[in-house]
Amino acid sequence: MTSFDTSPQLNVWRMLLALAVVFVMLATTGWTALRTHRESTALQASIAKWEQGSIHGLHLPDPEASPARLARFFASLTPHEQDRLAHRYPLAVGNMNGAPVPLRYRANHVALDQARKVEKKRMHDSRLSTAGQQDAGRRMHRYESLLNPKRHILAFDPEGSGRVAEVFGNLTKAERISVVVPGVDTDLLTFQRTNRRYSAPVGMAKALYVAEREQSPTTRTAVIAWADYTSPDGLGVDAATGLRAAEGALRLNALLDALPGRAPVSMFCHSYGSVVCGVAADDMPRRVTDIAVAASPGMRVSKASRLGTSARVWAMRDATDWVQDVPYLEVGGLGHGADPVSSSFGARVLSARDAQGHAGYFQPGTDSLRNLADIGVGAYDAVTCARENDACRADLPSTSTAQRA
Repeated sequence: MTSFDTSPQLNVWRMLLALAVVFVMLATTGWTALRTHRESTALQASIAKWEQGSIHGLHLPDPEASPARLARFFASLTPHEQDRLAHRYPLAVGNMNGAPVPLRYRANHVALDQARKVEKKRMHDSRLSTAGQQDAGRRMHRYESLLNPKRHILAFDPEGSGRVAEVFGNLTKAERISVVVPGVDTDLLTFQRTNRRYSAPVGMAKALYVAEREQSPTTRTAVIAWADYTSPDGLGVDAATGLRAAEGALRLNALLDALPGRAPVSMFCHSYGSVVCGVAADDMPRRVTDIAVAASPGMRVSKASRLGTSARVWAMRDATDWVQDVPYLEVGGLGHGADPVSSSFGARVLSARDAQGHAGYFQPGTDSLRNLADIGVGAYDAVTCARENDACRADLPSTSTAQRA
């Protein structure tokens, strides 16, 4: 629920929960089968082309092979051969878990440039309505922004409303990695904002990266703005169920399994993003040491201990956040379970003072951002707890030990 800054009408939310009952019943009868059917996308076409391709007379490996298998394949190629594959199959390579990170950046640059040219033509396509031409213009300008050579795009898919992931810092040499998982209404056009910049994935990740460097200047950090899943569109039925979260969890864990090196990973999950992280938690690799949720409507479990992870679980919520008024329940797949900041849930509850509403947790100068950055660099003894005691710091490793992990 990234983009909502004001309290929704609770009766509307409850009505949507009731409607979701009907939705789930219809889903079990196959009514929604057509909903998931799509024609071939540009990404699927690129993957299909890869599957038919070869190098040195040998078939290219299965794009769904393990990241380790794909990493060995790319390591066996010369830089020229790698670049050739990136230019021939840009979307496939740019989204391939196991491909070298710098190669994914280059492949996605090619794919973005191709997508930019498509939208530039659509801007002047007389068959489109004025609104359609304007939408093409917005997408073209977003592609132009993402094509900036200083930006590092780890994943990109132009299909539908678009998916994208961006890296801040050096991912291959990082000693600590942070992943920001945003909530509803996240897509290509909302990936970055000029106004309310810290409510969008790019602003969140940039602010966290700067704060981590301020907290520990000698620690090499990298932060990923991960909007590489199809998030719910507003506070509709999708936001009341875990369907989008289940799909997103698979994509999220595929990314985590393919991250280079052995650096500890911290998850920072905002609003519906915390639902994604909750569903993904039991399959996250052990290098994920911390899962921190902010403005969470629930993690689809009744207690933190039921997430099935060895990672430390943190939660925060500002007193002005409307999400506290959302019913914390789960009935027949509807709703997202217990309140993560409740004492019965069992998370380490952090201060979020000054966050100001639902979308202010990554605003510079807030307790919330400072606490998230402390977790990101392993400075656990510096975090501030929500209840003016040291309970959230109980049984934690010292900063020096955590940073060596």
